Amino acid sequence: MLRAENLRTNYGRVEALRGIDLIVEEGEILTIIGANGAGKSTTLRTISGLVSPASGCIFFLERRIDGLKAYKIVFLGISHVPEGRRIFPRMTVLENLKMGAFLRRDGKEREENLAKVFHHFPILKVRLNQRGGTLSGGEQQMLAIGRALMSNPKLLLLDEPSLGLAPLVIIEIARIIKEINQRGVTVILVEQKANLALRLADRGYVLETGKIVLQGKASDLVNDEHVKEAYLGE
Repeated sequence: MLRAENLRTNYGRVEALRGIDLIVEEGEILTIIGANGAGKSTTLRTISGLVSPASGCIFFLERRIDGLKAYKIVFLGISHVPEGRRIFPRMTVLENLKMGAFLRRDGKEREENLAKVFHHFPILKVRLNQRGGTLSGGEQQMLAIGRALMSNPKLLLLDEPSLGLAPLVIIEIARIIKEINQRGVTVILVEQKANLALRLADRGYVLETGKIVLQGKASDLVNDEHVKEAYLGE
């Protein structure tokens, strides 16, 4: 579904991605794990067009997308849930969700997508007219994911969905991510909690200082000695 070739992304003179290659297969959950500052969020931001790569190529469904504006990438079928949720706090839940559908002109399709969001997150229907900033942290994360789903994505990019959430809420978010994937949405998951990420994912990449140092099936990475020592606390 997506592949990146020799991808390099800079912030000024700092090289955040140093020539990475990755492949995402349709229908899978792919995770990218690594320490803070390894380049995980930059990878997602480069795929979604929020930052432009210095060099390299990104192909989505065989179409080259590096260099495209972010809204055009959304239109092609990629939605990004950023770290820290980034909802609109003064807008209501409904208004936030409608913002996620700004490229969808078909009213029937928007209503169908809204129904899907309420299927995954019934609490959002209860909170429909409540301002986003008054929601709990878990509800805000659900709203951020729901907003991304309103564009009816083929590929969903999730950046640290468990950040700052209580353990029981993390379990619920994990369940919903799996459910979203089972309903046909391919997922790239960036997650600091490596144990959680590798339990959810089919495959994974380990990123260190902007370079991929390991890749493979999630079940194999869980048993890798380097992953155990560096990321699983063993």
